[in-house]
Amino acid sequence: MNTQDLKMSRRTILKSAAAAGAVGAVPGLPSAVWAAGSDKPELAEVKIGFIPLTDCASVVMASVLGFDKKYGVKIIPTKEASWAGVRDKLVNGDLHMAHVLYGLVYGVHLGIGGPKKDMAVLMSLNHNGQAITLSKALASKGAVNGPTLAKLMAREKREYTFAGTFPTGTHAMWMHYWLAAAGINPLSGAKLITVPPPQMVANMRVGNMDGFCVGEPWNHRAIMDGIGVTANTTQDIWQDHPEKVLGCTGDFVKQYPNTARAVMMAVLEASRWIDASLQNKLKMAETIATKSYVNTGVDAINQRILGRYQNGMGKTWDDPNHMKFFNDGKVNFPYLSDGMWFLTQHKRWGLLKAHPDYLGVAKQINQIELYKQAASGLGLSVPKDVMRTSKLIDGVVWTGKDPAKYADSFAIKA
Repeated sequence: MNTQDLKMSRRTILKSAAAAGAVGAVPGLPSAVWAAGSDKPELAEVKIGFIPLTDCASVVMASVLGFDKKYGVKIIPTKEASWAGVRDKLVNGDLHMAHVLYGLVYGVHLGIGGPKKDMAVLMSLNHNGQAITLSKALASKGAVNGPTLAKLMAREKREYTFAGTFPTGTHAMWMHYWLAAAGINPLSGAKLITVPPPQMVANMRVGNMDGFCVGEPWNHRAIMDGIGVTANTTQDIWQDHPEKVLGCTGDFVKQYPNTARAVMMAVLEASRWIDASLQNKLKMAETIATKSYVNTGVDAINQRILGRYQNGMGKTWDDPNHMKFFNDGKVNFPYLSDGMWFLTQHKRWGLLKAHPDYLGVAKQINQIELYKQAASGLGLSVPKDVMRTSKLIDGVVWTGKDPAKYADSFAIKA
C-alpha cells in the first residue's frame, strides 16, 4: 500500500498528522469529508464476496443499514459457494473484496493456497464463534472432546476423517491444532478433507466425516438436526482468536485507497452496531438468516451470537467469549501477530517448506496505516502495539516474538 499517497490526499484536513506519518483522532471531523474532494472513493460500487456464515454479518449489515452510502460507496454483497471460489474471484478481479479466511489471504500471498498474488488484510471482522463438531456416532462411543477422541481412535483402529473449509484457512488450522493438542497427529493419524461451510451438515449426515471445524451457524445446525455434538468452541482453543477478515488484493489497495477506507468505515460502523445491543444482534440474525444470505432458520443463528450454547448432549452454558464483531473496538485492528500466527502453523504442518519472513510478510499484508485512518474518522482508538499475546488450549503462549522458534517448538508437526 502506498501510504504516502494516502497521507498527501488528506493533507488539507490532517496536516499535522500526515506530517507525523500517522493519522490521529480528529475531534469533530465530519464523516462527509470522507466522500468529498481528494478523499472521494474512486469506485461507486464495491462487490464484496461472502460465504453463508454468521460472521458475514458486518459486511451484510453495512449494506442493509446503508452505512456504505454515508461514505460514498455502495456495497454489493455477493454470495459465494466455496472459499476456493472466493479466492479465484478475488485474484482475477471478479470481486473487489471479500469476507474471507485469514489464512486464505496469507496462503495466496505466499503462493501456497492457489495462485500467488499480493494480498491485503484491511481489518478483522470477528473474533471467536467457530466450533469443532463430532458426529453423534463418535459421541455414542464416548468421544466427546479431544482426549476421549484420542482414546477411541487408539482403541478402534480405522481411518478417521475430519473436515476443514480451506487448506490454509482458519478452520483447517483450528482442527489441526485441536487434534494435536489431544495427541493426535492430523497428518499421519487422521485424514483431513475440505468441504465448503454450507455443505458440512449434509456431508456429516451421510457419514463422509467423523468431525469438522466450521463457522456458525453450521455447528449449531448439526445439533438441531441431531447429527453432531460440539466438542469444543474455537474460543476454547484460543480466546478472542482472529477469524474472518475483510480482504482484497494488494493491487486494489494501491489503485483504490479511498474506496478501501470508505468500505472499512462502513463495516466498522456495522460492527459497532451489531455489538451495541441484544436487539441489534437479533435483528442481524433475522436479516442474515434469509435466503439471500445464510439461508437457514433464524433459530440456528440467534442463540450462539448471544453466547447461549448447548453441546447436543444435554449441557448448556453461557459463554462470554462468543462471536464478537466490535467488542468496544478490540476486534477490528489487524494485529501483525494474528497474521504471523497463521504462517507459523502453515510452517508447522508443512504447507511452507521454509521459514518465511514472518514479520515482513505481515507488514506487507496487514494494512495498519489505512486502518488507523478509517478508525480515526470514526473517533475510534487503536492499540499502541501491533502484537498481542495469547495462551492457546495446549498452554503454549503466542506473543509474535521469535515466530520461527515457536513454529519449530511443537512436538507434533510435519
